[in-house]
Amino acid sequence: MKNEDGGASLAAIGLCSSCRHRRDQTSRRGSVFHRCARADEEPAYLRYPPLPVRLCAGHEPEDANGAEHGR
Repeated sequence: MKNEDGGASLAAIGLCSSCRHRRDQTSRRGSVFHRCARADEEPAYLRYPPLPVRLCAGHEPEDANGAEHGR
């Protein structure tokens, strides 16, 4: 499922779409990859998990402030 920019819609990436650990990485060609920041500290998590993510023990909903991804 693609959005108007040609990237995957948030629904198409599964749980990561609402997780505070998601970081969006944009390549030089404009492709967007969704990285799991939890993998930086915990090797049990994949840096770039296969999408869509349906189950994840490390999923934490983003904060109530609606913090932006890609930090």
